[in-house]
Amino acid sequence: MKLASAHRPLFSVLALAVVLGGSGCGGGGAGADAGPTYNFPWDWIGIVGTGQSLSVGGLGTPILATQQPYGNMKLAFGGATVAPPFDPSIASLELVPLTEPLRAVANSYPSAYPANLNGETPHSAMANQLTAMAMAQAAHDYVSVHTVVGESGQPLTVIQKNPTNLPASGTSGRAYDATLFEAAAIKRLAEAAGKSYGIGAIVLTHGEADAGNNGYANAIYQLLQDYNQDLSALTGQTTKIPMLASQQNSTPANNGSAAISALQVWKAGVDHPGEIVCTGPKYQYSYATDPDHVHLPPQEYERLGEKTAQVYFERVVLGHDWQPLQPTSAERDASTVTVHFHVPVPPLVWDDLLPKPHGLMIPQWENGRGFEVLVAVTRQTITGVEIFGDTVKITCQGDLTAGEVVVGYASTAEGGTPPTGRPARWGHLRDSDPFTGAMTTTAQPNYCVAFQLTIP
Repeated sequence: MKLASAHRPLFSVLALAVVLGGSGCGGGGAGADAGPTYNFPWDWIGIVGTGQSLSVGGLGTPILATQQPYGNMKLAFGGATVAPPFDPSIASLELVPLTEPLRAVANSYPSAYPANLNGETPHSAMANQLTAMAMAQAAHDYVSVHTVVGESGQPLTVIQKNPTNLPASGTSGRAYDATLFEAAAIKRLAEAAGKSYGIGAIVLTHGEADAGNNGYANAIYQLLQDYNQDLSALTGQTTKIPMLASQQNSTPANNGSAAISALQVWKAGVDHPGEIVCTGPKYQYSYATDPDHVHLPPQEYERLGEKTAQVYFERVVLGHDWQPLQPTSAERDASTVTVHFHVPVPPLVWDDLLPKPHGLMIPQWENGRGFEVLVAVTRQTITGVEIFGDTVKITCQGDLTAGEVVVGYASTAEGGTPPTGRPARWGHLRDSDPFTGAMTTTAQPNYCVAFQLTIP
């Protein structure tokens, strides 16, 4: 099997060790004796959600989050028609309780803001999880105001600042300008109410349309820089806005293909620690039974929102250097590859409820539990994988000293039709985080990111 140029691993183990410093554990914040320090910078905290179909609730019906149990909000138009050029001074604009759907759902495709929503987004669950955590841990309210501007099916060039390559329909390319419109309107309404307002994070749920984009990491960092410059000018905040980005694991789905954008999201988090936070994969969720195994049912969007909130709380509210379950280094000998991991909540364990990621079409990796090994771009037969503390030992049948070794995880599609509820790529490795969502009451440990590493 030839490894196409687009599949070239993003990191060698040497480069990764330099960037991550061989660190095993993200953490930080105040010492144990002093207790945690909480960051509550504004009365109302803005959260911006952008991306494509999974950011706007593709197939996310029937709607579940129809009530707001706390004080979280969204912008409503009060009967006004909102269209480009957007005017944040429209008198009827108001803040109302955050429920799903945030606005009327779209009835055409492509469709841009404000008719950009398809169903239940992750944002009500995220907002409610944040408030629940703040109340439980600090006895402090946490009011977030959510802006959702993503556009189903559109690449980054369409949702970025100064969009390009727009569909001929003329109903795309409003995501960035809509963000600035809502931020300016919410800022005005906050001041009128005597409240302070700033943006807490950009949540990026995207990547399928850029599945083969080798420049994706740089492009999403540019998007974040643009947002920081333009949103800070509107809110007056000096605090930098981080981006929380999850990996897509569904596209492309053909045999042997790699999801480059997923690998690039992990790369962006490693290259820009603290600024871009890879929240992890989405393969652990149960996917809707649509033909492409791409979208989520509403409860799974809620689980995604809860997990995003947990990461946000660690990174933004507590100020911890949160990192996903990810590799820190790797080495090989004649027949084994050993990968060392940062484990958010030890110990590492296998998820035995998930089906085998490989087998019929890639039999060499049937026993890999999602791990993949190549020597000189030739697939190596994995005979077993074992967990030892924060490491995974991968034993192979052939000689691993004959050339450059690439070790991957959840990065290559098996091909064919995935099992019910699965995307094109997944793996079994997770940590033991006991986190349970406030809305769904389901456990959500951290699953390993999709990655590829070169061992010289």
